[in-house]
Order: sequence, then C-alpha cells, then structure tokens
Amino acid sequence: MGITKNIQSEANIYRMAKKAFPQKEMVSCKELTEGMCNAAYLVQFSDGSRSVLKIASENEEGFMSNEVNLMDAEVKAMRLVQESGLVKVADVQYYDTSKTLCSGKYFFMEALEGQSYFSIGKQLTEEDKARLNFEVGQIEKKLTTICGQSFGLLGDESRRYDNLFDFVYQLISNVLSDAQIKDIVIGAAAEEILSQLEAHRKVFDCVKQPTLVHWDMWEGNIFIKDKQIAGVIDWERAMWGEAFLDDRFRRHTRNQDFLKGFGKTFFTQEEMCRLHWYDVLLYLTMMTEGAYRGYEDDGLYRWVKPLFEASWSELQEMQ
Repeated sequence: MGITKNIQSEANIYRMAKKAFPQKEMVSCKELTEGMCNAAYLVQFSDGSRSVLKIASENEEGFMSNEVNLMDAEVKAMRLVQESGLVKVADVQYYDTSKTLCSGKYFFMEALEGQSYFSIGKQLTEEDKARLNFEVGQIEKKLTTICGQSFGLLGDESRRYDNLFDFVYQLISNVLSDAQIKDIVIGAAAEEILSQLEAHRKVFDCVKQPTLVHWDMWEGNIFIKDKQIAGVIDWERAMWGEAFLDDRFRRHTRNQDFLKGFGKTFFTQEEMCRLHWYDVLLYLTMMTEGAYRGYEDDGLYRWVKPLFEASWSELQEMQ
C-alpha cells in the first residue's frame, strides 16, 4: 500500500456517511484496493443503496509535482463530463473539503454497477475486447468536444498555458526534477531530454484547442457490466490538453480497435513525435512514482524503463 492512502476507521466512515446522508444508516463498508493513490470504500446502507467513498491524503507526502489538488480535479472533471451527457460517470453525491471529520478531503459518489475491465479481462473473448476497445475509442473522441480556454491541469488553476508546448514542457520538466530528487536512473540527462523537446517545439503548434483529457483511462478505470461499458472512473489526473496525452495512446496500449473507435488510424510524423513525447511523460512518471509512493519493490520501474528507452530512442532520430 502506498503512503498516500488515508485509511479511516469504520467508526469514522460511519460519521462521514451520516454527515453526507443524514436520512440513511450505514450498515457496512469495505475497502476497495485496486487504486494506488487515494483510499476508497464501498459503503452499504440499510435501504439497500450503495455509495463509493473516496478519501484524499492528509498532506502532500508521496505526491509528485504534477499531482496537484487531485480530488478537486476529479470532482470537477466528473461534473463537467456529467453535464455534457456524453460519457457515463458516477454522480458526485457529496463533497466535503472542510477536513473536520477527516484529515483529508473526501467525496461520496454513485457506485457504478459492474467490474473493472482489468479485473474481468480474462473472462472476455477477443471479439468482446475488440468491441470494448472500439467503444473506449469512441469515448475518447467524445471527450474532445469538451473544451477549455487554456492548457493545464484541472487541479492547478494558478498555472494555465496559452499553448500546448509550454504545458508539456512544464510537465516533463517537473517529472525530471522529481526523478532527480529521488536519484532515479533514467538513462538520459534531463538537460538532453529538455533540449530535444525544445527542438521539437513546432510539432505542438498545430494544437490550438484545449480539450478534456482523462490521462489515465487504462482498463482498471473502465467499468464493464454485461460486456458493455458502464462508466469511467478515476478522473483525478484530468487536464486540458490534447487527446493523444491519454494512456490509451501510449505505445504499450495503443491498438487498432481503439484507434478505429477514435477515428484515427494513421498518424503524421508530427503526430508521432507528439505521441512519443507523451510516452516519455508517462513512462518517466511511472519510473519515478514508486519512490514517492513507497512501493515495496521496483517492479513498475523495471517494467516501464524499456518502454521509455524505446520512445526516447525514436525521438532522438526525429528531426
């Protein structure tokens, strides 16, 4: 378990539930352990209804520089998507930022029916997966119609960017600084990476309109019921950026069924260059986060480092 999880006693969860739902009576709660950052619980009430309680960390320990006001970002993103009516997300039922009953912010949300795509993947046929991946691509495309005024993290209102390059440059600079603080072996100098990014500045110029990006739409954040997508969870890393920033476009996840659903099966050289830079951003983050979260082993680092090396190698060859 990472050090960012703000675990609460059942008695305190009862008090939190009573504040949020004064007319209801909590009868049980169960910790949900799939997430790596925030603590989460499935809360059952005497009337048969259920809610999910998500609790933020009590401080900034264990967080990286690009992880800013994650719970605020998540609630804001979920409300934006729900208002759009384009994608199914859980209803935010109650959000408490007072830190009176709990040392961290928390919110209750609708408990989506079904299970995560990741947890039931082995039960699905290849045909099922192809259809679901196509639908995920359609969801990603729908998000591009939710537009912002400037680029930036949803949770960081103080920093907004007029162009995509400056935003991406800041994100990568931040994670490189985080890696340096923890002595993470990247295999390339930070100055070299940033210099190469600067050389590719022009490939970002064509992206003028910031759109909502989930950023972490891997299978664990997609709920499936009766082999249909029932909703998308974990919007805490949402940003105003370019759709290609999302996890589904990374070299280890990108597949033709998803791309067909998104409506993009061919990429120009400039687009491939951006895709590789977004690879670098994610893989550097994954290589580094274990040192901040306090993971028990370096398995994530060892798995992702070859992916970073592949994208970085291709970027060095691009003019």
